Amino acid sequence: MQEIPLTQILFVSTALFFIGMYGLFTRRNLITMLMSIELMLNSVNINFVAFNKYLFPNNLDGLFFTLFIITIAAAEAAVAIAIIINLYRSHNSIDVDDATEMKY
Repeated sequence: MQEIPLTQILFVSTALFFIGMYGLFTRRNLITMLMSIELMLNSVNINFVAFNKYLFPNNLDGLFFTLFIITIAAAEAAVAIAIIINLYRSHNSIDVDDATEMKY
């Protein structure tokens, strides 16, 4: 089985990170912004696993960091979805521009 070079893995990870950053800065919908943050966290996970495999193949530090990030991302998604649902119930919109103009 042929091994994938580190540069190709880092290229995919960088592309995912900048796609997530573009989505975060250009979208106004809170759910798409949340998905963009998750995409950025997953690109960091790819970096951890790739560097762990190529630099320290006998250690599992990168994999443990990846599991920690996945756990934090799941908790962050649950809290963010709850906040988004609460915002929608109170203001009938999940658009960021509409939420900043509303009075509480």
